[in-house]
Parts: sequence; C-alpha cells; structure tokens
Amino acid sequence: MNSKPQITDNNVQPVANFYGLGIAPKILDILEKMKFKVPTPIQLKAIPLALEGKDIIGIAQTGTGKTHSFAIPMIQRLVQKKGLGLVLAPTRELAIQIDEAFQELARAFGMRTACLIGGAPMPPQVAALRRDPHVVIATPGRLIDHMSQWNFLPDSVIMLVLDEADRMLDMGFAPQIDKILRFLPRERQTMLFSATMPKEIMNIASKHMKLPLSVEIAPPGTTAERVTQELFIVKKESKTQLLKKLLAQYHGSVLLFSRTKHNAKKIVRSIRDMGHSASEIHSNRSLAQRRDALEGFKSGKYRVLVATDIASRGIDVTGIELVLNYDLPEDAENYVHRIGRTARAGHKGHAVSFATPDQGHDVRDIEKLIKATLPVSRHAELTLDKFGEPGQQQSGRPPSHRPSHHGQSKYGQSRPGQAKKPFKYPKPKFYR
Repeated sequence: MNSKPQITDNNVQPVANFYGLGIAPKILDILEKMKFKVPTPIQLKAIPLALEGKDIIGIAQTGTGKTHSFAIPMIQRLVQKKGLGLVLAPTRELAIQIDEAFQELARAFGMRTACLIGGAPMPPQVAALRRDPHVVIATPGRLIDHMSQWNFLPDSVIMLVLDEADRMLDMGFAPQIDKILRFLPRERQTMLFSATMPKEIMNIASKHMKLPLSVEIAPPGTTAERVTQELFIVKKESKTQLLKKLLAQYHGSVLLFSRTKHNAKKIVRSIRDMGHSASEIHSNRSLAQRRDALEGFKSGKYRVLVATDIASRGIDVTGIELVLNYDLPEDAENYVHRIGRTARAGHKGHAVSFATPDQGHDVRDIEKLIKATLPVSRHAELTLDKFGEPGQQQSGRPPSHRPSHHGQSKYGQSRPGQAKKPFKYPKPKFYR
C-alpha cells in the first residue's frame, strides 16, 4: 500500500453534540441513553473520516475517548456492509473494556462480539467464534493461536483497528502484528490509534495502510488537562511512611504504580497493614485475579490498586482521585500514560510522584517531555525530617530549581553553548 499519512485540519472547533457527524439516528439514541452529550476532540475529528471509510492514524493521549472514535464507525459500517471488524489491543484488560464498549452499541443491532485474550480458556472463545461474531477484539498472541487452529479465518475482515499501537510495539508484539496483517485482505479499512508516533508506527502505516489521514489531538507529552502534579523527593526507605501519610490525607480511590511485580506485592502488603483495602494487577496475576482487582477497584471493594506499567493501559476507571507514582517509570512517556488515569472525561485529578535523591535525570526526562517543571511539595504535614517525624515546612522553591542569569536552567542543566554542571538535588527538599 506504501503511503505516508496525510495531515488533516487539526483545528476543528468543538460542537455541542454528536449530531452532524454522520452518525445514524439509532446510534445517536444509544449515545443519548449512555449520557454521551459532547464528542471529545478525537471523536469529533475521527468519526466523520472513519464513516467515509478512510484509513486513519489517530494520535491522542489516554482518557480522550479513543474507543468510541472507532467503535461508533465500525458498528455503523458493519450494519451497512457484509464483513467482519477486528480490533487488536495490547492487554487483556484493555481488550475486555473495548469489548464492553462495543456491546453497548452492538446489542441494539443484534450484533455479536467475541473477545479473544490470553490467560482465558480456549473453548468459550471457540464457541464465541462459531456464533459468527460481527466484531472480534483480541490480543495479538491469542488471535494467532486461534488462526493457527483454524478457529478464526481472517479473509472476511473489512475493518481493522490497532488500538494503543505504540504500547503493542513496546511490549514486543511487532512480529505478531506483522504476521496478522499479512493474512488480512488488502481491501480493508485500517485505523491505527496511538498516544505517540514512533518510526515503527510510520512503517506500519506505509506498508499496510492506504493514504492514511493523520488526526492529532495533542502532541506526545501532553498531560491530561485537569490533572495537577506534585513531586516528593524522598529516600527509598522512607517511601512507605510517606505513603501512609498520603493515604491519610486523601480519602478517594488511589491508583499506585510500581516499577516491578515483586515490589507491587510488597506495597499491597504494606497498605493492608495500614488498614486500607488494596489489590494488585500485573503480568504475574492470573486473568481471574486481574479481573477481580480491576472490578473491585471500580466498585470500591479495593480503595488502592497497585499496578505495573504493563497493565496500566487497561485501567479505564473514572473517578480516580489520586495517581501515585511510588516508583518513577523507566520510560518518561509512561509518566503521561500513568497520570492520565485520573482527570478523565473532564473530571479533576491529582498525581503525586516519589523521586529518590539520585533520580534527578529521570525527573529531568519527564519535565523535558511534558515541557513543565514538576512542583516539589512543600506540605509541612507531609515533610519528614531525618528521624521520620513531621518536620518544618520549607519555604519557596530552591534557587537551583529557578533559571539563573548565568546560562543555568532548572536542575543545573546547561543552556546551549554553556558547560554542563553535575546535577544535584537541593538538599533541603528531600525527605529522609
């Protein structure tokens, strides 16, 4: 297909409702019942193009309504045309949530879906495929399992969606995606949605899409509009004590991120010892355990959900009061995805990050990406002195965090043409 994405007019003005986008009246009624009043920017731009059958590359951050940007056009076009819709997603949780979103729309048309994910038994999935679903939502590995056993025949696919494409590539799914795409009919509509635009996605676009239109809502590194951010500089051994103080200060649901599965388990144990309900979600947990954790978090059974980055893209829960980066992410871009789990759908939210005194470079990478300085906390009641007791409030941001008049920017980073100075955190600001 060999084509580069074309840039559409990305300055479309918001409209008051979904009318005028080309959506069928019956689907508009469903959206009304679901209390979907105003389209998000990605929905506003992508839905009309998708309804025309165009190939699309949609770039938008998490929590911006991407799922319905392709679910609405796919359902409407499959009602009009004979064929199958296929959606690929990186994680089990995300695939399940996409399936739930499709079912809300498909049910009114008597359309069926099948959700094919790893970690779940094969027989029920085979039974779902034998009922001739109109839409199949799958993780790449499990879809290939079904293809190899002739349970799924890709020759009837007329619409394909790659959701969270950058995450699928990060997780090593590129060979599986390439294999799946080779078996799909060339005459199809392809929609690719991603939070970032790495060169691998451009390669997919040039090899497997026809004159794709690019719709970009916010450049990479754009954080959720209504999320406030806060940074605590804290020694590793004091993180648990600071966590205890934060859980006492905030009273709503908390999504906590750990770098490793092993640490996630330890954190959950500590939180339970503090008297709070908590569960964990990561790749070592079975599908049943992960579903219980996610559903329990949604229902309020668990106040705190501890997650690793590999599971973070499947956590679509409204009303999360606080996202807490207990460990900074290895990849700065994951910071944006993490904190995007709060302040969703127009709500306010808050994100707190713990950084150890030796993580200055990690903080700088995040600040460079989001083009903003992370405000260091100055809450007196959360400040710890060297004995672990409440300390005194620090006043003002240290001079080393302010641009100087000598070619020095925040965190001691040199401006162009200036010699670099070694990074040092301001000593008065970390919590021992």
